[in-house]
Amino acid sequence: MPDCLIVQPIHPAGLDRLRDGGVTPRIATAHDMATVARELPGCVAAITRNAGLNGAAMRAADSLLVIANHGVGTNEIDLKQAAELGIPTIFTPTANARSVAEHAMALTLALARKVVPADAAVRGLRWSLRYEARMMELHGKTMGLVGFGTIGRLTGAMARNGFGMKLLVFSPNVSDSILVEAGAERAPTLEALLERADVVSLHRPLRPDTRHMIDAAALGKMQPHALLVNTARGQLIDGEALAAALRAGTIAGAAIDVFQVEPPPLEDPILGAPNTVLAPHIGGVTEEAMRETALQCADQILDVLAGRRPPHLVQPEVWDRRRKGAPA
Repeated sequence: MPDCLIVQPIHPAGLDRLRDGGVTPRIATAHDMATVARELPGCVAAITRNAGLNGAAMRAADSLLVIANHGVGTNEIDLKQAAELGIPTIFTPTANARSVAEHAMALTLALARKVVPADAAVRGLRWSLRYEARMMELHGKTMGLVGFGTIGRLTGAMARNGFGMKLLVFSPNVSDSILVEAGAERAPTLEALLERADVVSLHRPLRPDTRHMIDAAALGKMQPHALLVNTARGQLIDGEALAAALRAGTIAGAAIDVFQVEPPPLEDPILGAPNTVLAPHIGGVTEEAMRETALQCADQILDVLAGRRPPHLVQPEVWDRRRKGAPA
């Protein structure tokens, strides 16, 4: 039976699906790339999460036929090297979308209703927070969605249908018909969205043009009572600028599930910033999402090994010139 290296833990359902399909899961002893490069040779497939897969590991594995990215973001995979070697990379763009959208709303509520300070107040016998805290009701407020892909649309639907929020969207490539169907208004620019939104929720991928899209200038456009929520990619935000804005009261609060470096170092300015809710990249880490993501990875690996084109290729152009088997 061919082997698939599991770089980081996945749901057991995915491991069972691989075994049922005639592939043996081999669990990596560590997820650093030096270890992966030593353990990947002989494997026909690899499943990786935020550890990614670098070019050195790929070059060390002559039998590697497919890379599975457990999740949406592929920034940590050397896609250029994979393409040069003819190795298709698959991903799971829909598997955890609902869980991430629910998490975005949970973070929004935690900020708006000061859930974390309230918990600390009760534990610290400081009941007076009830009279001191300034909290915000979401009904009738404007949810600014920066990006309107699957997760952005689900978040918007929850905000609009569940809380009666107005939707304002900045997503240059989304069609007018999609916005109309969602009951959303288009913001012509990011600045226009930031100036009007009561809650700004980020849902864009990380690219050169989106890195630090929320910088000091962008934060300066937001309303003083506005909240910022990031469940997308940590590098979308300039962390130094955000910490400074929170200390200065430029915005009212920020909820961060993703960081520029994960886990963040102790010197990360966000860790010491006021009015924050922080989470360790758990947006997609529900039982349901983990199971579905692992199954989508396993199914697409089995597709590739059987010569079937998988539904979610990161670089579709690689498929027709892919490796067909290990070199002699």
